[in-house]
Amino acid sequence: MQHYAKFLFLLFAIAFAVQCNSVKNGPSKTHSKSLPKPNTVSGEEDDVYIPVAKADRKTFFKDTPAEQLWADSVYNQMTLKERIGQLFMVAAYSNKDSAHFNSLDRLIKNESIGGLIFFQGGPVRQAKLTNRFQKQSKVPLFIGIDAEWGLNMRLDSTYKYPWNMTLGAVKNYALIEEVGRQMALEAKRIGCHFNFVPVLDINTNPKNPIIGHRSFGEEKHNVTDHAVALMKGVQSTGVFCTGKHFPGHGDTATDSHHALPQLLFDKERIERVELYPYKKMFDEGLVSVMVAHLNIPSLEHRDGWPTSVSHSVVTNVLQDELGFEGLIFTDALNMKGASKFMAPGELDLEAFLAGNDILLFPENVPLASEKIATAYQNGLISENRLAQSVKKILRYKYKIGLQKPQLVEEKGIPEAMFTPFKEALHYQIYENAITLVKNQDDILPIKDLRQKIAYIKLGDDQNTPFLQTLRKYTDITEVVESHPDTLNIRLKAFDLVIVGFHKSDRAWRKHDFSEAELQLLDKIAQSNKVILDGFVKPYALSAVPSYENIEAVVVSYQNSEIAQVVSAQVLFGAVEPKGKLPVTINAEFHEGHGFNFTPLNRLGFTAPENVGMSPTTLARIDQVAQKAIDGAMTPGMQVLVARRGKVIFHKAYGNQTYEAQTKVQPSDLYDVASVTKIAATLPLVMQLYDQGKLRLDQTLGELLPETKGTNKEAITLKELLSHYARLQAWIPFYKATLDAEKCPMPQYYSLGQKPGFEVQVSENLYLKNEYKESIFTQILESKLLDQKEYKYSDFTFIILQRIVEKFMGKPLDEAIQTNFYQSMGLSSARFNPLHKFDARNIAPTEIDNYFRQTWIQGYVHDMAAAMMGGVAGHAGLFSNSLDMAKIMQLYLQQGNYGGIHYFSPETFTTFNTCHYCADGNRRGLGFDKPQLGKEGPTCGCVSMQSFGHTGFTGTMVWADPVSEIVYVFLSNRTFPDSNAPNKLSKENIREDIQKIIQEAILDR
Repeated sequence: MQHYAKFLFLLFAIAFAVQCNSVKNGPSKTHSKSLPKPNTVSGEEDDVYIPVAKADRKTFFKDTPAEQLWADSVYNQMTLKERIGQLFMVAAYSNKDSAHFNSLDRLIKNESIGGLIFFQGGPVRQAKLTNRFQKQSKVPLFIGIDAEWGLNMRLDSTYKYPWNMTLGAVKNYALIEEVGRQMALEAKRIGCHFNFVPVLDINTNPKNPIIGHRSFGEEKHNVTDHAVALMKGVQSTGVFCTGKHFPGHGDTATDSHHALPQLLFDKERIERVELYPYKKMFDEGLVSVMVAHLNIPSLEHRDGWPTSVSHSVVTNVLQDELGFEGLIFTDALNMKGASKFMAPGELDLEAFLAGNDILLFPENVPLASEKIATAYQNGLISENRLAQSVKKILRYKYKIGLQKPQLVEEKGIPEAMFTPFKEALHYQIYENAITLVKNQDDILPIKDLRQKIAYIKLGDDQNTPFLQTLRKYTDITEVVESHPDTLNIRLKAFDLVIVGFHKSDRAWRKHDFSEAELQLLDKIAQSNKVILDGFVKPYALSAVPSYENIEAVVVSYQNSEIAQVVSAQVLFGAVEPKGKLPVTINAEFHEGHGFNFTPLNRLGFTAPENVGMSPTTLARIDQVAQKAIDGAMTPGMQVLVARRGKVIFHKAYGNQTYEAQTKVQPSDLYDVASVTKIAATLPLVMQLYDQGKLRLDQTLGELLPETKGTNKEAITLKELLSHYARLQAWIPFYKATLDAEKCPMPQYYSLGQKPGFEVQVSENLYLKNEYKESIFTQILESKLLDQKEYKYSDFTFIILQRIVEKFMGKPLDEAIQTNFYQSMGLSSARFNPLHKFDARNIAPTEIDNYFRQTWIQGYVHDMAAAMMGGVAGHAGLFSNSLDMAKIMQLYLQQGNYGGIHYFSPETFTTFNTCHYCADGNRRGLGFDKPQLGKEGPTCGCVSMQSFGHTGFTGTMVWADPVSEIVYVFLSNRTFPDSNAPNKLSKENIREDIQKIIQEAILDR
């Protein structure tokens, strides 16, 4: 954990500095310069790498006298058969049957094999088998696995890391090192000593059928830098790395699993390109190398002779010329590139004669052992040669701790495979990998959220996370139409089209465009502004004949869930594109190419650790939420937590009603009640103040002529906003409109809309138009409290609504939409939500048996707000938790959101100040503030600079500039009976969750 803390602290510091800078300076144009195109794709311009002296090479596993003594001792006690047995690493599968396991038992017992390489299966099954086999082996076994993107390459129920080509786009090498470390810890946890990584192949052939995405790229320096970082991460844990596929499988057009590829380059080119990463890796401490099955005439003069069995390659080049002294593996000997060349047994012998130490995946160990023994007895293999390899193997066994038996702890393996830290790391990888390769007219990030945006899916894989995340920024319409002409007609209604190309994230699936998809893309691009986002291997994008008519192109590399979530954030500027292409797509999009832009300060999404929060602690929110539901305090709720501009916890709990027919979704809308005050009315008041149209010392008599001559005339705006104006809390206006049976009287209401009765208060009930004005009259005529003291009042914001509408010349609901919500991307927040949303997406508030006599769903609960047509300064707003978080983030960012200045930091500071704290009034201007004593709205564990509001329906929004945390809690605790005891408040559910959030902070 200490290592994680240090690692994350460094990354937090960098991210925080970037974010602060972007908030301070605002948005800027795209950095339009990408890395210059190299003179050659292989980076030949700086010639050959010059190695350091052998004595200066780094090492992760130092030589010791003890290991040499142990190796000599064990070797001297071995029979010839046992010595030869150490040369074999046999294939093992934990998903096979007992016949396979028994055959391995026999090889361990009868042939004394030196190790196993595991392939398909599962981590727990493999651990059990490893223990079984280790117990039988006289000399502990090497256990290896070929896990290039983690154990998930081979095993089910394990974590999948991004492919090497995705990592090749990342320029933060600390992240690559951490990926290596995490992969190694998983391998080590199930008893592995080798992970056969990194791939050192420089993929200069786009048609390479077997390397491709397994490579870090086409440029030797990029490949080398990433390989070194990955190796450091792996070997720092005590797990061995194996660089492959020597001398280089990147520029081949044949899969060596099926045939023998041929490289026709001269030795100078191979020295300059293919061998470059090996030389650097040897200097950095690489433990072992895997030799490929290739035919390279410039290195091996015998016609058709595989490199894996070539003495010229394995001994002369690798050991003598390059000075490599670590372990040397063959590539799997069952691969057709080698097995077609020579029969089992003979092939193993040739491989050993060539200079290899470990024969990987032999097809017939008894026969191979016999062939090698015969060669030894006939003098073809010297004692020195055999001892060289076997003692080297034994020395490395000692280095890894195999001088004594090792057994795997089988308990806890599933939990070790999936830890929250891995998800946090995964987010960081894609935040650094996604590459912007075209950005005409700085179309990205998408700045104007008022434009109409369509989304079109190409490809045959899932796209749900991408589309869902896009819709967290603004309204997005998915258009499904396969006919180009019909599609373009439908797209005329839109200003911008996002095209997502989604292909399977499984490693060996093709990522090609179909001809129909290419034609469709071309047609779309001819008539529309288009952003193309490819969730595919970069090479797939080379099939597009021309990008001339496509305004922006983003390479997201893989179609994983996190890749989709992060890529959507890139499009809207919450994440800066930092990646650089690891390979060339076309003449325009070359290796090393990639634009950046300054991110917009919109809310993003990431894992808790990436902003210094503990996911384990946050998970305790689930228990509190369930307590509330089980205790019938509310049927359901939404909880959102954001920190440093990133949403890190966003969950929906329970159901819309206690009948449990409709589960709450994170997108569902709630009546936020009095949160309306700071989420709708207050931003407009602050904007008017910022523009100099309002002053705090102005009286209501100055602002509203209709208040002159009333007892409200002398109240100042400052007093009004602070709930310090001696106003009554509220008046039950509705009661005067009911008969003795608590039913609406016909002189005030109509069951259906008709002239003169057009103020809708519920589904079929309409109020007389004139009554809305009478509410304000009753407020003006109400008595003031005798004593000047803090008294929370709804009148405050009903009066403020009047002021806002007078100065802005439009109704409150229109003003907040045009001045804030539309440009901020608040797609759900609105008054009278049934004008846009289906009632099924809105949590019901109560079953009203005292006023409207009906089920209240999509109509405001607050009676006065209902009588004002659902639009009131104190209540009436509906929203989901994400849109409320955006408003609170706007406040945290002191009036700036999405690069737009809505009001100044000075205005925010004025309104977030407690002006009457000395008089016992905790309120800011409009904002609620933490309690001054024991009782109040918060957990008592947030800073005094924090602010927010609560709502009668069971809602709360709170933000803290000190911790940079936004907390949103939405519920319908008033359902079905708003007059029932408020158990949610009595049990401190909202406050207890807030306390957990504070306890989750890791970097106080």
